[in-house]
Amino acid sequence: MPVGRRAVGGLAAAALLGLIASCGSGGSGASSSAGSTPESASSLAPLHGRYAPTIDPAGFVRTVDNRYWPLPPGTGYHFVGVKGTTPQTDDELVLHRTKQIAGIACTVVRDTVSEHGLAVERTFDYYAQDKQGNVWYMGEDSLERQHGHLVKASDSWLTGVNGGKPGIIMPADPDPGDAYRQEYYPAGEALDKARVLGLDGNATVPYGSFAHLLVTSERSPYEPQTEQKYYEAGVGEVAERVVVGHHEEFKLVQITH
Repeated sequence: MPVGRRAVGGLAAAALLGLIASCGSGGSGASSSAGSTPESASSLAPLHGRYAPTIDPAGFVRTVDNRYWPLPPGTGYHFVGVKGTTPQTDDELVLHRTKQIAGIACTVVRDTVSEHGLAVERTFDYYAQDKQGNVWYMGEDSLERQHGHLVKASDSWLTGVNGGKPGIIMPADPDPGDAYRQEYYPAGEALDKARVLGLDGNATVPYGSFAHLLVTSERSPYEPQTEQKYYEAGVGEVAERVVVGHHEEFKLVQITH
């Protein structure tokens, strides 16, 4: 699930997302057709009421290039941090392959959390961008170390499998106050939610100093913590920290290509 650094970054029926087929299928097409008003993340992935988004493959594009969540294949995002008192590293690599989920070729990101050079968690996250520019979280295969081996975790899920439904990991046009589901899989206790706090955050990390950052708050009803994340346009996530709960924070060190 998207909260934290992995202990921490079929079709569901009924309601129509209204993904507007206004652009060609090769680019991001973050703007909608002339005269239309793009739907907000709060309406596309609502927190309350029956949750039943319908994903139309024709409403998605091949490239994830949302300005706050760009995923060029081959790019690595490298973080250092701490969980409790234990130093950790987190390495996220955008793979040169896709995974077909609900008829959509989803971008695959391999996320590895390590302690003292040993991987303790590894997740394959699956993302897809719609023609409005929203980035949808389509599922994850999560592994965690148990008895010296990485084994599949209970919160692994995929859209359209055993009740798994997608959520929005990054809105096309984040607006303070927007609140939205990031994933929906009650069977595995994967029910993360997010809210946009503002667009004026500041952070200094090993990668640089930033102002006017997008700031979001994330939480799950199954985890006793609340986390804030900071995003730079054109870069992506630069920092995150738990503000309610145990001590945990990560900062961007390097981006590789």
